[in-house]
Amino acid sequence: MVSSVTRVSPSDRVDLSVQVGALRLRNPIITAGGTFGYGVEFAHLVDLNKLGGIVTKGISRDPIEGAPAPRVCETASGMLNAVGLQNIGVEDFIKTKLPVLQNYNTTVIVNVFGYCLEDYVEVIHKLEDVEGISAYELNISCPNVKQGGMQFGASPSAVVEVVGAGRKAAAKRPLWVKLMPLVTDIKEIARAAESAGADALTIANTYPAMAIDLKTGRSKIGNPTGGLSGPAIKPITLRLVWEARRAVEIPILGLGGIETAEDVLEYVAVGASAVQVGTASFADPRSSERIAGRLEGALREVKAFTVSELRDRYTPEIG
Repeated sequence: MVSSVTRVSPSDRVDLSVQVGALRLRNPIITAGGTFGYGVEFAHLVDLNKLGGIVTKGISRDPIEGAPAPRVCETASGMLNAVGLQNIGVEDFIKTKLPVLQNYNTTVIVNVFGYCLEDYVEVIHKLEDVEGISAYELNISCPNVKQGGMQFGASPSAVVEVVGAGRKAAAKRPLWVKLMPLVTDIKEIARAAESAGADALTIANTYPAMAIDLKTGRSKIGNPTGGLSGPAIKPITLRLVWEARRAVEIPILGLGGIETAEDVLEYVAVGASAVQVGTASFADPRSSERIAGRLEGALREVKAFTVSELRDRYTPEIG
């Protein structure tokens, strides 16, 4: 008896790898900054080697204590958070976290935050001297701190200033820029970041929001307001990615409400080169690996064999 063997021709094979500027990722699934710790905390739950990349939580010049508890609460189809960019500071990150991350075969992107322009520059300068980092993500959009963050991402001129300074400091590596969603025109902000030297754009951060406990008359989190994320924001952020894609040439990473492989493909269809998984990691720490594992089947369902093929198929037609 001769057993039959099903052969898969090269043309039938799905290639999940994606190009984000100078970086080649094994797949388009990246964990979002602020939702996956420094990456090492999830290593016992998630095979980091199966992810396209990891964005660390925001790293600042000095340690930041963060916002008061409670820091998160559930909302309708989403989550409200005000962590306040708690982190150990760049020097401790280099000493204690980065050496562990270097044990994994995954792309590491360090999210960089500052209260002022000089903070961003100093953090990047310190990171330039170490190995194991593939890119920086400039966070100019966090709604949960009293200064910094949104003050840089709200106007084209401020974006040009901070991205330009970051570009000069980041001589060795690509510079991604994480944009805020609540701006007058995302196209203008995206163009400003591109003109100042951004290599890619992450669209977008959380939406300023609040939740009230009627029993106490107070906010449900320690801060009066926080950032809204999760499935509720996906349709809004999809529009932002679509608009920005029509305005710039550099790659875009979609971020907002991704829970399934189909969500990933929706972002790709409107122009994203890759995506970041955020809030889903709170509900299921393995969500990023699970989504990556189901992506090949999802691509086959829409008869595409690469991510870029799907993006090129739909992006020109939408709108």
